This record gives sequence, C-alpha cells and structure tokens, in this order.
Amino acid sequence: MLFHSSIRKELARSFGATLIVLVTVVMTMTLIRTLGQASRGSFNPSDVMLVMGYNVLAFLPNIMTMGLFVATVGTLSRLYRDSEMVIWFSSGVGLGDLLAPLLRFAWPILLAVATLALFVLPWSNKQVEDMRAHYENRGDLDRVQPGQFQESAGGTRVFFVEKSLLSQHSASNVFIATIEKGKETVTSARSGRIELIGEERFLVLGNGQRLENSVGKSDFKLSEFERYSIQVTQDQLGGQAEIPLNTISTLELMRQPTPHHLGEIAWRMGFALAALNLMIVAVATSRVNPRLGRSGNLVFSLLLFQVYLNLLNLGQAWISTNKIGFLPFMVLLHGGVLAASLLWLAARHHNWSWRRLLASRAAARDKAAA
Repeated sequence: MLFHSSIRKELARSFGATLIVLVTVVMTMTLIRTLGQASRGSFNPSDVMLVMGYNVLAFLPNIMTMGLFVATVGTLSRLYRDSEMVIWFSSGVGLGDLLAPLLRFAWPILLAVATLALFVLPWSNKQVEDMRAHYENRGDLDRVQPGQFQESAGGTRVFFVEKSLLSQHSASNVFIATIEKGKETVTSARSGRIELIGEERFLVLGNGQRLENSVGKSDFKLSEFERYSIQVTQDQLGGQAEIPLNTISTLELMRQPTPHHLGEIAWRMGFALAALNLMIVAVATSRVNPRLGRSGNLVFSLLLFQVYLNLLNLGQAWISTNKIGFLPFMVLLHGGVLAASLLWLAARHHNWSWRRLLASRAAARDKAAA
C-alpha cells in the first residue's frame, strides 16, 4: 500500500538521521568524560577508545528509544505542516491507521532496544568495571612512570625513577619513600632491576643508601648498600566487596529476585516498554496546526519523553526500597501510559471533544423536550 510504504520510508530516513546525531553527541560527551577519568588514573590511557565504545553501547537503549520517538514526532509533524495528512484523511485514512505502518517499521528497533537493555547493557558495564578494577589494582612497579612520582596501590610507598629500560626491566636513579609500621624510610640507588625469586617479585637496588627513622622521633639511621632487595606487590584483582547492579546479567537478577534486583529488572525492561508507549504517544501528540509553528509541539513531546524516563528511574528506587511492588509498578506506569495514549489517540482519531459532547447532549435534550 502506498500509504504504508511512504510512511515507512520517511520514518527510516528520519530515524537514521536522528540516530546519527544522537550517537555523535553521546560519543563526544563520553569521550570527554573518559579522558577526564583516564587523567585521574581510573583507566589506562591506551584504553580510552575501548572504554568509550563500551559506554556508548550502554547508552544505546536510551538513544534508540529517543531516536524512534523524535523520528515519529518529526515525520508526522511534517506531514501535518505540509498538509499531506489532510490528503490522507480525505482518502479515508484515519489517525489510528498510522499504527500499522509504524509497528511494521518499529518492531526491529523495539526488539533491538529490548536486547540491548536486557543483555548488552550489563555486559558492557561489566567490561568497563573490569578494566577500571584491573588498572586501579595493578602492581606497584606497573604504576611507575619515568620522571614522575607515583604512589603505590596501598598508599604506603612513593616511587620515582629517572630513566627506565623496560626491555631489560631495569631503571637508573631510583627513589623510594616508605611509611610502614610506624617507620619512615627513604631509599635511593643508582640502579634498580626486577628479579623473580620463587613466586615473588623483588626490586633489587644497587649502589645506594637508606635513611630510616621512627615517625615523630629524631632517631635517624643512615646506611649504605651495594645490593638491597625490596619485595613489591603483585596485581591484586580480588573480587569487589559489592558488585554494581548494572554489571549483573539479567538472568542472574531473575534467579535472585531481591528488591534491588527487581528494581534493576524493571528499569531494564522499561526501555522496551517505554519505546512502544512513546511511539503511540508520538502519534497522538504529533497533530499540529499548519499555520502555527511546530516547535511547541516538539518541546512538549520531548518533555513527555523526559518525564517518562525519570519515572523509570524513580520506580527503580521505589522497588529497591519496597515502597511499591514490581508488578504494580509495571502495570501502573507502563499499562497506565499505554491506556492513556490509546485513549488520547482514539479521541484524535474520532475527533472527540468536550464541545461536541456538550453540543450533542444539548441537542438530545432539545429533541426530547420537543
């Protein structure tokens, strides 16, 4: 049918353009934030692009939901502005008839949003957290950069090397300041190298001196050495005390239906349901007067979109704190929005209005009186 094909083609063009713009904006914002985190030592600077990619994947459900909503509102608003909807209405096509071509176009997008929100989002968040933990918990020697003072993982040592020969695992002009067990130690050496003794790694210093004293006292002790070994920590990638909810898979959340897990499930499932409901809302709100600007209609639609997503976040918090159950929240929010949007669409489709309703009642009373 010509009507269906023309609507789907224009929706595809509008959705593609909107998606490109939104992804570009999100990538730019994510890149700036990731660079800031890398400069603070949260990520390896060489992994910035990889971290950015994972973060963009986590944002894709939100981006695609917004892209579908904006594309639907923009396409239908243009049809009204150019009086094309008048032609379709005069040929017997009602506003409710738009749902069929919209659903035929949008069902792959809705499926992709559900897949991303339920499966890809926790996976991408887990990859980011693993990279963050791996870099933050790396060994003391892995933190050392030539020409920079670098604190150890436990915060008890400060390292400095003037020059590092990474291929030979050695360095020159090594400085180490340590505070352990109430003693403050400053060690300097002309050279240093890494040796593996058994299963432990040691930093072997050569031709240096060691200054030691108790914290708060003046009992200084100075000694010189030709060879001195210091044990350094290995990478400690032990499990976190608390695993973030956004990194747990949806199947694992379902196996343990605690309030916090149910709140996270409701938030993830809400993206797919919100995308469907917002598409119906877009059909109902896209009707504009061609003589007036469409900016007001678009702003109102975006406000509805933002309110809906904020209710998703609010519902997650309420379910996690047992203020509302999982099923009641899903029925009240998503079912309520679906019922309200369908009622709104039916009113637009049949041209229901309070004025016509009152006029028909008045005519009925006059007829009865006569």
